Amino acid sequence: MSKLAINGGEKTRTQSWPSWPIWDQCEINAVTEVIESGHWGRLYAGEASRCYQLEEQFAAYQDARYGVAVTNGTAALEIALQAVGVDIGDEVILSPYTFVASATSILRLKAVPVFVDCEPDTRNIDPDLIEAAITDRTKAIMPVHFGGRACDMQHILDIASRHGLAVLEDAAHGWGATWNGRKVGAIGDIGTISFQASKHMTAGEGGMVLTNDEELAEKAFSYHHIGRLPGRPFYEHHECASNYRMNELTAAVLLCQLTRLEAQSQRRHENGLYLDEKLGAIPGLKPLGSKDYMTRIIRHCPAMFYDEEAVGVPRDRFIEALNAEGIPCSIGYPHPLYRNPLFTEKRFGRAAEIVDYPDYGSMNLPHSEQLCLNQVWIANNALLAEPEEMDDIVAAFEKVMANVSELV
Repeated sequence: MSKLAINGGEKTRTQSWPSWPIWDQCEINAVTEVIESGHWGRLYAGEASRCYQLEEQFAAYQDARYGVAVTNGTAALEIALQAVGVDIGDEVILSPYTFVASATSILRLKAVPVFVDCEPDTRNIDPDLIEAAITDRTKAIMPVHFGGRACDMQHILDIASRHGLAVLEDAAHGWGATWNGRKVGAIGDIGTISFQASKHMTAGEGGMVLTNDEELAEKAFSYHHIGRLPGRPFYEHHECASNYRMNELTAAVLLCQLTRLEAQSQRRHENGLYLDEKLGAIPGLKPLGSKDYMTRIIRHCPAMFYDEEAVGVPRDRFIEALNAEGIPCSIGYPHPLYRNPLFTEKRFGRAAEIVDYPDYGSMNLPHSEQLCLNQVWIANNALLAEPEEMDDIVAAFEKVMANVSELV
């Protein structure tokens, strides 16, 4: 008789995992108050604006002096790029193991994403490879703190300083993550956060621009506010900009979410450490890498490295078996960004006629390619379960591994 659930055996886990997002009466009351106030947009809410409150409270939480609340994380990236002066034909260095918005925010400005390979263990950009990618067109470096693991910021800041480049942190996964004790997002010149539906703090959508630089904060404010400047007349516009303002309903929800973020982050961290220890002891599995400067890992997109040769079955088949056991898993990103048709076919509109883009179709960055082949991602919400429930995950991995012959 088969032991694995995928072949008709008994499932390891039959109960559901914590749902996401988590909400309670706080969100209901907060949204109701905004609706009943009649002030749904920050322009008309005055000093009582939830958007202003969120900017102040979240910036303080992330060790930043200034925050600008915007419609989503993608908009935050575009605004931050504009604030540091990225323009047509400028190059921005980043890793290809990230969500597409990291790169499309650059393309939207008719600038050039320059992909540099990742470290093989952390999923972050390899700073040892950055300097070789710098040209006279390079304007900025965009370290992506993937999965809440801080990049090697000192190395990156040193390179940027030597070459006069801006450092824009894509900290979309960085709510509370720290580098040498400092929250990510405002360690470089400017940074961005996402509050999209899958994120650890969410209102369905939303984003934030963070910085410690007053001038950059003013520019970010202007670019998200149709070119207006703080304290200037309403019908006075200084930049060619768009409307990326967050609304009061979104901010109200996020203020409630912020009150739970620290406790939830600690739960994810502790459960993640336990899984690293237990799953890392199973032959064929290995935890993601961590560095001394990663003083707090937030563990978004938690994963294990999978050695297909050692286990003896394809990763996809192994993941299929885990899902059948009641453990929500996936392969993560199936390929690096540069393998998307957007890049291989240079679907950049007329910008492709006036800007010299790399031949993305011929790219093959080995560590980024390998990262797309050897990871098993565990669903984010699973790490919010009670600590003892992590044993269900461990038991399922052990069960599938012990009966892997059923999958051959």
